[in-house]
Amino acid sequence: MIKAVVFDAYGTLFDVQSVADATERAYPGYGEYITQVWRQKQLEYSWLRSLMGRYQDFWSVTQEALAYTLNTLGREPDAAFLTEMADTYNRLLPYPDASQCLKDLAPLRLAILSNGAPGMLQRLVANAGLAELFDAVISVDSKAVFKPHPRAYEMVEEALGVKPENVLFVSSNGFDVGGAKNFGFRVARVARLPTEKLARELEARPITPLTMFKALRMQEETYAESADFEVQTLSQLPDLVRAEQAKPMRTAGGRV
Repeated sequence: MIKAVVFDAYGTLFDVQSVADATERAYPGYGEYITQVWRQKQLEYSWLRSLMGRYQDFWSVTQEALAYTLNTLGREPDAAFLTEMADTYNRLLPYPDASQCLKDLAPLRLAILSNGAPGMLQRLVANAGLAELFDAVISVDSKAVFKPHPRAYEMVEEALGVKPENVLFVSSNGFDVGGAKNFGFRVARVARLPTEKLARELEARPITPLTMFKALRMQEETYAESADFEVQTLSQLPDLVRAEQAKPMRTAGGRV
């Protein structure tokens, strides 16, 4: 029985590509490149900091990743500019079907579990007008470790009082799908870009930074177990949950 649906934030409910207008305005002709490398390094730095035990919150990581990206272009941005640009991650656009999906999942308990720093997440959901739809918005910050470390996923039970087997975790990020499944959640992967469509994009030349990002971050990983469910849009999720809830419950001996 699913008692809670827990969402990843960046790339799942909120479109990380929506910073592209700001990056293009700041550096005309380089916006797409900056957007993709920035996000990739943001993730890499979170994993590296977790592995090395050198935690800094996601606000710091976001600025570090942007500084790296601009340095590859020979730019040396000052702290004020990094802060201004990093703030675009607090104003990411939600996917168009996010709000209705959340409303359709009521009365299940709903939460976000994200690498984002508490202040970032608070501003993100408030700016998108989604704050009132969640029972909890959970940041990994108090554990001082980023997903996909198991300690990060422990926070769901601590915040909601729901056992892992009663949680449906939703993410579009392969590393997060693998981490959540490894922890013991049931997992739904949002597969917005089918492999066949990506293959057609890769036939084009030259391969763009955005297409490369799609290949790296928007496909199913091969190192971990597959998700329990797969949807192509958030709008498909409520029907999936209702179908699962309607299935007969079985006892430990397998009887209905």
